[in-house]
Amino acid sequence: MRPVLSKTGSIKKRRRNIVLVGAGDVARRMVAQHANLAQRWIGLSRSQESSSALRQCGILPIPGDLDIRRSLQRAANIARACQRVVYLAPPPNEGADDPRIRRWIAARSMRPTSAATARLAAKQRQRKRPAANKPRCVYISTTGVYGDRAGERVNETSALIATSARSKRRVIAERLLRASKSQRVSILRAPGIYSLERLPIARLRAGTPALAESDDVFTNHIHADDLAHAAWLALFRAKPRRVMNIVDDAELKMGEYFDQVAEATGLPKPPRLPRLLLQREVSPMLYSFMSESRRIDNARMKRDLRIKLRYPTPSTLLGTVRASDALQRKLL
Repeated sequence: MRPVLSKTGSIKKRRRNIVLVGAGDVARRMVAQHANLAQRWIGLSRSQESSSALRQCGILPIPGDLDIRRSLQRAANIARACQRVVYLAPPPNEGADDPRIRRWIAARSMRPTSAATARLAAKQRQRKRPAANKPRCVYISTTGVYGDRAGERVNETSALIATSARSKRRVIAERLLRASKSQRVSILRAPGIYSLERLPIARLRAGTPALAESDDVFTNHIHADDLAHAAWLALFRAKPRRVMNIVDDAELKMGEYFDQVAEATGLPKPPRLPRLLLQREVSPMLYSFMSESRRIDNARMKRDLRIKLRYPTPSTLLGTVRASDALQRKLL
């Protein structure tokens, strides 16, 4: 970032404007990790309550609801004027499409409605920015787009054979973004996100069963802090139109993960059931997660982002839980 002179003649840095579409837990972790750097965080907000929460996290709220097209224009104009956008909002929980991302792309493609944003857009067109200077967009997707691979290893060149409706919506969202020519899009495919606050405590306390060892599936994880850091690095290091798997180094089966959490927190390990019996005991959504098995390769993430994971495996976090009785009491 090129330094500029202040009115007193001293050198100061220009502030980056970074737009967050979906300013939830991961986005707020990213802001907290980089709060001391020269940027301004701008987050889409759908209510006064969420605006207040965003301000407390150091994020400037901009009104906009991804479910209401007409509410997005101001936020889209600001995003168009900014160089960097991180899109973290999930698709709706039903339907075969992602209308939210369609509305966002459509709003970005419309001409600015205010005189100020129109002047800014005109200046940008006059610059005739080369492709290397197009705005960057980092989209957080899911490794669910790979579907069930019967435990085989998967990388970014593997075919997308999503089977669940939620993963199919992600496939459509990825394609829509990659078809957009007004920005450089990088796609980060994340697996199950965990943190101290996201451990499956309620599930263990309820005694929800896991698959028998012979039927168990490989599952993949990433700590929320590492995903936030990867998204930040992708804003500056990811190659355009590039897909990256953002996963840790563990190759755990789902039951193993639950057992590790149980051991760390002092809770009973989940009972194990054969697949046919377990299907009768759990919800259809939970069972769908137990019906896909794959091992995700993360070599491209390490090579392109040059990232060092803070939590290379879930046991890195769980070791700290086990070591602190006070932390366990707070957690439980």
